[in-house]
Amino acid sequence: MKIRKFIATTAREALREIRSELGEDAVILSNRKTEQGVEIVAMANDEMVRLSGDEMVRLSGTIKHGQKLKAKEQQAANVEKAAVVALAAPKAAPVSGVTTAEASILGEIKSMHSMLQKQIETLSWNNVQQRDPQRAGLLRRMLNSGFSTLLARQLMNKMPEGNEKGEAWIKQVLKRNLRVAGEEDDIVVKGGVYALIGPTGVGKTTTTAKLAARAVVRYGADKVALLTTDSYRIGAYEQLKIYGKILGVAVHAVKGADDLRLTLSALRHKHLVLIDTVGMGQRDERVSEQSDMFDATGVQRFLVLNSTSSGDTLEDVVRMYYSNKVIGCIATKLDEAVNLGALLDVVMRHRMVMYFMANGQRVPEDLHPVNIDVLLHRAFKAVEEKTPFTLEELEFPMMMAAESSLSEASYAL
Repeated sequence: MKIRKFIATTAREALREIRSELGEDAVILSNRKTEQGVEIVAMANDEMVRLSGDEMVRLSGTIKHGQKLKAKEQQAANVEKAAVVALAAPKAAPVSGVTTAEASILGEIKSMHSMLQKQIETLSWNNVQQRDPQRAGLLRRMLNSGFSTLLARQLMNKMPEGNEKGEAWIKQVLKRNLRVAGEEDDIVVKGGVYALIGPTGVGKTTTTAKLAARAVVRYGADKVALLTTDSYRIGAYEQLKIYGKILGVAVHAVKGADDLRLTLSALRHKHLVLIDTVGMGQRDERVSEQSDMFDATGVQRFLVLNSTSSGDTLEDVVRMYYSNKVIGCIATKLDEAVNLGALLDVVMRHRMVMYFMANGQRVPEDLHPVNIDVLLHRAFKAVEEKTPFTLEELEFPMMMAAESSLSEASYAL
């Protein structure tokens, strides 16, 4: 594929060079203002036809990529000044002196450029699917399992050619990059003060009770204390109090940093103090207030993540809740999740340490140390029935092409 870059003092001169070297049917791929002048990237029309075949020929009537350069050259004299301004600030409103027709032409060129890029991306992924169906099939499974297209693309770029054990290779890479707490990091053994934070309904109260039960079995009820900052939900304190009564552990309600500081001072002889927090949406302004309260009192935190949430939701939760005082995460509701790709993707991208995984409501049986092999097996396990959200083979190239404009994620693969 021969793509040429032309730089000239004016757009009209650049178009004249393109016409001379690539012909009147050349395709304009992009144009922008540079320090050297106007830069236009173009491709010969016959090259484009060979690249895309009949599909691009049919498409030409829609996106008008076959417009003659001669006509463009005639327009260039009128819109040259406007083009330079618009390319320097593509999102700005039309400047004074630019006619509606000129602005329309510029908008059409940009629209053609964007559509053409998407078509080229789609064709590229079609070629990948035809050239290496095994690799394409693996990546399609990743997308259907909830992994992001960003991670899928990076894995494709790094996967060795001709790798017959693609799934095993992907699992090995993911396992190497997923961080898991070791036995020496067990907070039940280490002791200390920890708060469980996260949105409403992720299982913070039940997880708090599970951790407390583990500590009671090992050190006795008098060495464990439970706190709650949740004074908003009806029955929230009572629910934790019921768990405390069953375990024989004292439960305290606190309001504000001063109250928390005094309560923790009174409980300093306890081996483990667990704080259940109020559930609130990640965009609630009280999230920052809660964070400030724990920062002021030196409390470390665990972010509780709902395994059933979508990748976009998990990403938003981590972005709003995560800080350097959050030492790790706890994955809950594994028994309810259809796929686990989104959870593993977000945890890996943010380099979070996974401490526990929960797969039910039983206290304390349904809380376990993290087993990455089990999680990866669940993530890649084929879904028995297709759903309206299952990505089909023909939809795969369009999906990958649509996401190509996103910035690459910082996966340390």
